[in-house]
Amino acid sequence: MIQEKRKKLLLVDGSSYLFRAFYGMPPLTFDGHPVGAIYGVLNMLRKLIIDEKPDNIGVVFDAKGKTFRNEIYNLYKANRPPIPEELRVQIEPLHQIIKAQGLPLISISGVEADDVIGTLAVAATEAGYEVLISTGDKDMAQLVNDNVSLINTMNNQLMTVESVPEKFQVRPDQIVDYLALMGDTSDNIPGVPKVGPKTAAKWLTQYESLQGVMDHADEIKGKVGENLRDSLDFLPMSYELATIKLDCDTKVEIEELVKVEGDSGRLATFYEQFGFKRWYDELGLEPVSQVKLKEASEYECVLTKPVFEKWLVLLQDCQQFAIDTETTSIEYMVAELVGISICIEAGRACYIPLCHSYDGVPLQLKKEEVLAALKPILETSSIGKIGQNIKYDVHIFTREDIHIKGIVHDTMLQSYILNSTATRHNMDALAKFYLNYDTVHFENIAGKGVKQVSFDKIDLVEATNYAAEDADITLQLYNYFNNKLKAEPGLKNIYQTIELPLIEVLCKIEQNGVLIDCVKLQEQGVEVDAQLAIIEASIYDKAGGVFNLSSPKQVQSILYDKLGLPVLRKTPNGQPSTTESVLNELASDYEIPALIIEYRGLNKLKTSYIDKLPNEINLSTGRVHTSYQQAIALTGRLSSTNPNLQNIPVRTPQGRRIRETFIAKEGNNVLALDYSQIELRIMAHLSSDESLLEAFDKGVDVHRVTASEIFGTSLENVNSDQRRAAKVINFGLIYGMSAFGLGKKLNIGRNEAQVYINTYFERYPGVRRYMDETKQRAHDEGFVETVFGRRLYLPDINANKAMLRQYAERTAINAPMQGTAADIIKLAMISVHQWLEGDGNKTKMIMQVHDELVFEVANNNIERTQIEISNLMIGAADLAVRLEVDVGVGFNWNEAH
Repeated sequence: MIQEKRKKLLLVDGSSYLFRAFYGMPPLTFDGHPVGAIYGVLNMLRKLIIDEKPDNIGVVFDAKGKTFRNEIYNLYKANRPPIPEELRVQIEPLHQIIKAQGLPLISISGVEADDVIGTLAVAATEAGYEVLISTGDKDMAQLVNDNVSLINTMNNQLMTVESVPEKFQVRPDQIVDYLALMGDTSDNIPGVPKVGPKTAAKWLTQYESLQGVMDHADEIKGKVGENLRDSLDFLPMSYELATIKLDCDTKVEIEELVKVEGDSGRLATFYEQFGFKRWYDELGLEPVSQVKLKEASEYECVLTKPVFEKWLVLLQDCQQFAIDTETTSIEYMVAELVGISICIEAGRACYIPLCHSYDGVPLQLKKEEVLAALKPILETSSIGKIGQNIKYDVHIFTREDIHIKGIVHDTMLQSYILNSTATRHNMDALAKFYLNYDTVHFENIAGKGVKQVSFDKIDLVEATNYAAEDADITLQLYNYFNNKLKAEPGLKNIYQTIELPLIEVLCKIEQNGVLIDCVKLQEQGVEVDAQLAIIEASIYDKAGGVFNLSSPKQVQSILYDKLGLPVLRKTPNGQPSTTESVLNELASDYEIPALIIEYRGLNKLKTSYIDKLPNEINLSTGRVHTSYQQAIALTGRLSSTNPNLQNIPVRTPQGRRIRETFIAKEGNNVLALDYSQIELRIMAHLSSDESLLEAFDKGVDVHRVTASEIFGTSLENVNSDQRRAAKVINFGLIYGMSAFGLGKKLNIGRNEAQVYINTYFERYPGVRRYMDETKQRAHDEGFVETVFGRRLYLPDINANKAMLRQYAERTAINAPMQGTAADIIKLAMISVHQWLEGDGNKTKMIMQVHDELVFEVANNNIERTQIEISNLMIGAADLAVRLEVDVGVGFNWNEAH
């Protein structure tokens, strides 16, 4: 009778081979990124599968975090250094590639890869499988039996029941005893001092087991015998630590461990990204992100109706296309449309010039006719539009009475969501960083500085190469990023549900603009000039001479050389510093630094807002139209430029006076709604701290509660100074403030500040736990996440320089709160915008500043509007604590705020 051949299960110890590939192979990089460990492990897997032809396979990696062994012995693996940054950054891509290859990848929290492999090996042998474990870990020898063998692909050594004794001089069933006696310095398992492989094997040959050795400890002579007897108390623990667990809850069925068809698209992206050209070629696919050279690109200048109609047909038949506009200015409210570029497939694009004007320019198609023909295509949602910072193009088309629908992708936002810190998110930077392609820069064709000409003066040949390339690269960036986002469903969700819908909202806010009272600004300008003159005269009088207050060198000379003030810090080139933080420290003891700070603050407000805002008023609308930036702040918060509305101070009298000049038109009022203590509420949600949750749940003053806890007094007896200190602590700690920083803020000693911090964490242990776990997660993964899954990368979290590393750790603690707050207000803006649209746009959303939304509302519609918007803002997120919104109404922004 012929015996049926047993199925073979191959279990790969991925963690073992990851480290061996990293340390055992020469460093390998591609495009500046380390790839050696990825290549080594993947190469091993390929060869192993070809050689062994397993029926079933599983690749097992250690999970992040501690295991049950740390509960047995808290110093387990305590001596291991942190994973090198060059290795850490390769782990997640390796996991993703293995999954994309169709291989089952297993990682179970709370246990090690060895335990998972041991459990699966037992289950497989019970099911009649032959098991082969691919590992370089000697501890695995304890699993060897008639059905289980080991293979080390680094040296092609096979270990069986027969070969284990040849290598270790003990049987497989004695390996745990052997390991316990020797101990393991890499895992920090204590053994018997001075006992190595020979002694351990000798004792086990004589006494059979660890227990036998312990039972006969008195018979062993000399120093090694003394060491053994001194070790008797902890040897059972060492045995337990060295024993592979065979009953893990893996939730994996052996029959499920089979290789399935790989995702060739994702693999192509990974292989191209990491330079694995041979494997890439084996896929037999066209490059997903390869940019054709300009010589091979098909860029067409559309100057005749037949050519234009050909492109119209292509547009009408396509699912989506990339579009870009060329204009006379980067300011969307004054820019005039010069031409349009379109790309439907990579490497093939066109430029439709409309308003080029220079001597000898060829005859162009009529702008009105081109826009009329494009309008139905641009205004249908059934054909998708892809752009790079497409919000700008939306503005340009809106001014031409074309309202773009079907915005499906923005490559700037795709890049920003995938990694906000990797590079800048403009097209030139993205093309170079992700596609390794040098685009034509605007300065190359238009010149620089005063000699720069506007786009309508650019020769059509150069204009076509430049403009068509913009659309082409946009489409190719989309192809690249789209594959990346498919592999990151959490980030894809943020992109699709927050950032993309926000484009329409921001366009509307920007077009609404805000009304400015120029007369009041001019009055303030006169007053501030008078104040500056008084402060300036006082400084010169006390300094004994006139100098340039805007010159750091002259200020330095006066403060340190002439007046002899103490040098608190120096610049990188060794000169005494005159930065604001240094002047603030000096200001507590010296009058001139305090006056200089006051002068600088007032002067900045005057030049940035009082003098500038009137010049920002659009002549057509009579309003100021800022530009909101989605892809600047690393945490996801919006920023604004031209003018920057985020930096008008609210806590200084003059800052509040500037806000008085932001007014509503006649018959309307300004309505401002501001999230109350949103970051503290997010901290309560993230930390699950019972005391914080209870304080918010009861609706009490959280700063007063903190003061009560820290100063050990009742809520009723908390005074204003104690509440102020508690507020500084509450907000300071979520920004990672140190005892030194807190001491400076509260004007107390460092030791006293440390006592406050210690007391705070005793009262709010959940906050401490959150901070510690978040920092550790950041070190392990290189990023933190918001409640909604926005990923915030921290490039310096494992930096060698302590200052960079500590700053990154502080950022790791605060970024999830800032980022979550940013996500919440964006979601609120989307909901509010949709309601306003459905309500007939009776109310204008005119500003978003930090955690605040500002509206211009008709006087007879205020009560209904504020109730509706409040509810929408409160309902923007479902946290463990209820969101609260402060509401204010007034004729100007300051009154409303």
